[in-house]
Amino acid sequence: MAETLRFNTDRTFHEDLHRAVDEYFRSTGRQKRGGWQIYVKSCVILACFFLSYFLLVFLAQNVLQGLVLAIILSSSITAIGFNIQHDGGHQSFSDHRLVNRLAAMTMDLVGASSYMWHWKHAMFHHNYVNITGYDPDIDLGGLGRLSPHQEWLWFYRWQHLYMWVLYGLLVVKWQFFDDFKNLITGRIYRHRMPRPKGADLLIFIAGKLSFLTLAFVIPLFYHPPGAVVFFYFVTVLTMGVPLSIVFQLPHCMERADFPLPVGDTGVMESPWAVHQARVTLDFDRRSPVRTWLLGGLNFHIEHHLFPGVCHTNYPGISKLVEEACRQAGVKYAEHPSIWAGLAEHYRWLKKMGMPDYIRGQQ
Repeated sequence: MAETLRFNTDRTFHEDLHRAVDEYFRSTGRQKRGGWQIYVKSCVILACFFLSYFLLVFLAQNVLQGLVLAIILSSSITAIGFNIQHDGGHQSFSDHRLVNRLAAMTMDLVGASSYMWHWKHAMFHHNYVNITGYDPDIDLGGLGRLSPHQEWLWFYRWQHLYMWVLYGLLVVKWQFFDDFKNLITGRIYRHRMPRPKGADLLIFIAGKLSFLTLAFVIPLFYHPPGAVVFFYFVTVLTMGVPLSIVFQLPHCMERADFPLPVGDTGVMESPWAVHQARVTLDFDRRSPVRTWLLGGLNFHIEHHLFPGVCHTNYPGISKLVEEACRQAGVKYAEHPSIWAGLAEHYRWLKKMGMPDYIRGQQ
């Protein structure tokens, strides 16, 4: 496997698409980054987070109240990830570098490292989407099979059933294992990355301590250990599934491609922008409520083509992207609803669990 990949250098589609989108921003006067919409939205989400946390820890009187508040807290943390941290990590939350850094650091507040996320997601996933051996998001460490080019193991026959449980455990693994493993090894998946130093290391440590304090230390002053652990798991398990499926529905599907480099050259057949459209699907684009909650990640093709554009702009540019793909003969696909996407992902998990669906077959 080549250490790095290169894409076809034909930038025609990429440049045509950028001209159309640049004209959209020029003619509408909208900001590519930031704007009052995302700032107001972030204040609402953070207020929900702190209020639900306060009520859960200090005022909840019984299990039912605790469950309701834990689910609201879980939804608030998920919304922080989709709407604030994600844009901050992609430098699209604001025109100001410091504001983007602070937005990205909301991930550290809830237990996952924004530094590690930058390398895993913004660098390795976005550059190598759905390329087996390069994209860390489609490798489950032997627990499942998401690509037709990955080896098959006998227990994958049931992955369409057990995978949903593993999705629920994603956040626990992230908070207590993945970040520390990456820090110690200096690697994410098969890729080397610089270990955090100076301010980055300080933020990593402070973030983990802040998370442990909020999740365990403070609650233990007011509640028995069993209750604290129980509500921690209620919160993180109800986060893990939506976090997983929002990033799986656009990529791990029958209609998404899983291309490989040409021979041993380390060169992809498609140019970068064409590749992004081939391996990504939108879903549920016509639901303004889910668009608001998911930080525009249902417009996933637009996000992969324009990660530096604030998500509040994705609905506006989606028709331009779709039209540019149609004119260039580039695939543009979507799930009409989130439920259709879930059903297709379920079928893909089942197909990937079949022993006769082996490397190289699509």
